[in-house]
Amino acid sequence: MALPKLATSPSFHALVGAHSFMLGQVAWHYRPTFFRPVPHQRTLSGTPRRRDEKQQQRPPAQPTTSPEDSPNFSLPDGWEDNPQYSNITQFSELPHRFFGYNQHIKINEDFKESLRQILWQFRAPIRYAFAYGSGVFGQSGSASKTSAGLPEGQSLSPHPDPPKAVEEWQKGGAKVIDFIFGVSHTQHWHSLNLGQNPHHYSGLRYLPYSSAAISYVQDGFGAGVYFNPYITVNGVMIKYGVVNLNTLANDLNDWTTLYLAGRLQKPVKILRDDPRMRLANQINLLSALRTAMLMLPEKFTERQLYEKITALSYMGDPRMMSIPGLGASENMSKVSNIVGAQLPGFRQLYVPLIENLPNIEFTDARTPREPAWEKEDAIRHTGSNVELAADVLGGRDGLELTQDLDPVKRGNMVRRLPSAFRKKVYYQYKKKFGIPGSAFDPILEASEDEGKEGEMRRREGGDFERKIAAQEDLDQMIAKCVNGTVAWPATSQTIKSFFTAGIGRAWRYYADKRKKGKEGAKKKAAEEVAKPEAVVQEAKEKEKKE
Repeated sequence: MALPKLATSPSFHALVGAHSFMLGQVAWHYRPTFFRPVPHQRTLSGTPRRRDEKQQQRPPAQPTTSPEDSPNFSLPDGWEDNPQYSNITQFSELPHRFFGYNQHIKINEDFKESLRQILWQFRAPIRYAFAYGSGVFGQSGSASKTSAGLPEGQSLSPHPDPPKAVEEWQKGGAKVIDFIFGVSHTQHWHSLNLGQNPHHYSGLRYLPYSSAAISYVQDGFGAGVYFNPYITVNGVMIKYGVVNLNTLANDLNDWTTLYLAGRLQKPVKILRDDPRMRLANQINLLSALRTAMLMLPEKFTERQLYEKITALSYMGDPRMMSIPGLGASENMSKVSNIVGAQLPGFRQLYVPLIENLPNIEFTDARTPREPAWEKEDAIRHTGSNVELAADVLGGRDGLELTQDLDPVKRGNMVRRLPSAFRKKVYYQYKKKFGIPGSAFDPILEASEDEGKEGEMRRREGGDFERKIAAQEDLDQMIAKCVNGTVAWPATSQTIKSFFTAGIGRAWRYYADKRKKGKEGAKKKAAEEVAKPEAVVQEAKEKEKKE
């Protein structure tokens, strides 16, 4: 009697059904090969062997190595003229996943973490941030200050209580660490930061609607940057500048002031990245490389190239101008000192770009041929004040390069200069060639990056650009345009500092800079005296040729 009752039980039928389903699935998974579908048919799931077949049909996967260990990838054709990259918001929208990783210079991990911990102390949102200057990357010839000989408890270090990683990195020659913070909404950021850190600000914080007043001063004067110097965070003395991301992007793309674009043309440590800024800075680095090439002869060394690039942001800077009886507030050898200590860092920035340009190449027999070779010759020093190691590939001057002086290719480089800067070059040659306004207007219209209907034009040089590229005074004209771009923003930014930082801190900053300038001038004079007369004469002749 029990069997008929079991046969009519719903539970029994459910159990039998479940077992039948499981047996059917097992039979389907392990069916003979001739019952399997052909490769192009879809299946719900596959055996390990089938998954292997699928894997073989897929294109090779991208490397899973970290960005800093990955090889350089070629830049896709036409990416500079592609409008789809103009307003990106995600890293996945960049031309490829490794795009712009040449901008991420390797430094000591503990030191990098100490810098990031400083950022975390700010509650106001920071979208993009980098650390720069001699407190992060050393300069050859800079005096290494120590506390030796001072009374107990005294130190020349500006840091009240720095982490060990900062002490180790700066190796006794402790310096203020400079930051730039890129923010989305200027007034909102200052409003939040005033609430958290009112002591960072000058007397402007006492004004009615202080955040609005501060943001107006930041965006309306100078280069659009608001600096707070001599601020202690986590026991480290820092100076930080705040800039709106739109202002930064415009400077990187168009060279409106070259104030921040010039800083990013040198090695910096990016601590918080943003896809739009990474794309814009890659354009900025390419523009700096092309501009330097237009100012150089057919053959030159890496050091000459990087010094040309570094000098761009100092042309017209009032701090580099010598005042009779006072001298300059910056070390006149600053450009040489920066490149002298950071040549491997410059390589990491520019070698991937050099290898992607059609009209420049390394012609030195010592040049390695394997991908990403410049990373193997990375920064050798372990702190920010140690001289460049003698075993850097190519030595002090680096490797030799050659550029193609074909007028068509050089005309294309002129056409691809940043738009605001390019117009200044055009106007200089308008005056030189005596072109009337009626004939010059079509030239300007043809040089616009966007057509009348908003389409992006491919930037190729025409007759006017080729004529410019063939001029012997092109390097002088470019230098004149750089001076005109840098001079006023840098001067007004210096004047603005007396309001933003306060008179006391601004004067202290100015005095520190002038002291460094005097020390650099004395050291250079002592070196000149120590040189044999023949060496001095040879250097002068070389300088005249250049």
